[in-house]
Amino acid sequence: MRIDCITIFPEMFAPISQSIVGRAQKNGLFSFNTVYLRDFAVNDYGQVDDSPYGGEPGMVLRPEPLAAAIQSTHVKEDGGKVIYLTADGVPFSHKLASELSHEEHLVLVCGHYKGIDERIRENYVDLEISIGDFVVSGGELPAMLVTDAVVRLLPGALGHKESGETDSFAQGPLGWPVYTRPEVFEGKSVPEVLLSGHHQRISEWRRAESLKRTQERRPDIYEKLQIDTKFGTQ
Repeated sequence: MRIDCITIFPEMFAPISQSIVGRAQKNGLFSFNTVYLRDFAVNDYGQVDDSPYGGEPGMVLRPEPLAAAIQSTHVKEDGGKVIYLTADGVPFSHKLASELSHEEHLVLVCGHYKGIDERIRENYVDLEISIGDFVVSGGELPAMLVTDAVVRLLPGALGHKESGETDSFAQGPLGWPVYTRPEVFEGKSVPEVLLSGHHQRISEWRRAESLKRTQERRPDIYEKLQIDTKFGTQ
């Protein structure tokens, strides 16, 4: 997989070389590249933005630099997807991350200021993603979140001691509580069932705790699980 990120702040992406994502790069599972938008500026001053028509306050990223930057990645020729990170995009999810992990080439467009010219969204962007109902200063942090969520699902990205199969959302509900040594910490003990060695009881406990946590913290997901189970789609 190849991921290109169009940005005016390429230095923000240093964390991509760390942890699981960094290891996946070193192992050749994917490549990550930043495309510096100012390399495609409309003048010698590095201009890539301008004031919006209609008198609205703020600035908008111009279409010419963005179009040239996207074209430089050859993503369309590769059959890949151009993704714009924006607050008014579709909500990002584990399901969407899983779908994107099967793509060969992704281009992530990081907006700034008031966003990007609408004509780029209409002519070049295949998918628009939001990471939540809040606004951040630019698309760099959302792009890193999307990259991490997608890359860790690539075959071989997680080591043998790690698995995404039991992560929250991977099976539907949230994850269950986890414990490690010591057996007693500040007066609190590990649940007895986890020390029993009885695999069926442990499995049942994990499922019950997972559903309990989901019902308490994400009633929207819990309700959907109940509906899916009722109609036999779970």
